[in-house]
Amino acid sequence: MPLLSDARVAVCGPASWNHLIVLDRLPEPVPHMQFALGDVHTLGGTSAGKALHLADLGVGVVLHALLGGDEDGQRVVAALEAGGVPVEAHPSGRTERHANLMTPAGERVSLYLSTPSAASVESIDRIEAAAAVADVAVVDLSEVGGAIVARRLAGGAGAPLWTDLHDYDGSAAFHEPFLRAADVVFMNDDATDDPWALMQSCLDRGPRLAVCTLGARGAVALTASGERATVAAHPVDLVDTNGAGDAFFAGFLAASLAGADLDGCLAAGARQAVVALSSEHLHPAVAGI
Repeated sequence: MPLLSDARVAVCGPASWNHLIVLDRLPEPVPHMQFALGDVHTLGGTSAGKALHLADLGVGVVLHALLGGDEDGQRVVAALEAGGVPVEAHPSGRTERHANLMTPAGERVSLYLSTPSAASVESIDRIEAAAAVADVAVVDLSEVGGAIVARRLAGGAGAPLWTDLHDYDGSAAFHEPFLRAADVVFMNDDATDDPWALMQSCLDRGPRLAVCTLGARGAVALTASGERATVAAHPVDLVDTNGAGDAFFAGFLAASLAGADLDGCLAAGARQAVVALSSEHLHPAVAGI
C-alpha cells in the first residue's frame, strides 16, 4: 500500500455498509408481500467503489471517508484494506448504512438507514491538505465534499478536481458547486434524453471535460474544445450493476494518469466496468468480508 503522502489520487466521499436486496421488480407503493431473489451484506459507497478500482489498476490512492467507531465502520475498513485501499477514517458518530432494493435490470431504490455526522473543521482541513498534494482530487457528492468544493470556489488551491454528478438533470442546486469547482465531470444519462446537450451545459460552467455513461450503450465524452468521443460497452456475463459507474470512472482516470488519449481513456473505463458488473460486490476483492 502507498503511504498517505505518496498517493497520486485523493478520494473524498461516501463509504458505507450496505444490505443489497435483489427483487424481480421494484415494490409498488401499496401494502403487499414480495420474495427476494437474493441478498448480500457488503461494502457500498461511490467513493469506496472508485478507490477499490483505482487500487486494482495500480494507482496510488487514499480514501478519505467519515466513519464511525462501530462494527459497520470496522467492516468498511476491513473490506477496503482487503482491496488494497488505505483509508483515512475521519471521525463520525455513526457509519453510513443503506438498504438497496435492486432488480437484475439495474433498477435501484436506496434506503438510507444512517448517515454520517457532520465533519469537523479539522477533518476538512486534513482532506483539503491531502487534495493539495495529490495529482488528482476526486470529490464525490456528500456534505463533506460540499465543504471541500466551497473552499475551492472561494479561492483555495489544490490538485485538479474530478467529480461524479451521477443522475444530474442539468439544474439540481446541490450539484452546482461541485460542477463549477471541477476540472472533469462524470454523469449518467438517467435524467436526460440528450447526453450531448447535458455535457455541453456542464462545460459551459467551467470544466474542461465531461463524460456521460449510457449503461449498456457504452459512454460518450465531450471536451471544452468540442472534441467528441464514444465507446461501446464491453460484453459481460452480468451479475450485478452496482458500482459499474464507479469502476468506469476509475478506469478512465487511471488511463488519463498514464497519458492515454480520450478514446483510450473511454476504452479503459469500459474494460474496468466489466469487473464490477461481473461481481455482486463493488469489486471482487471485498467478497467474503
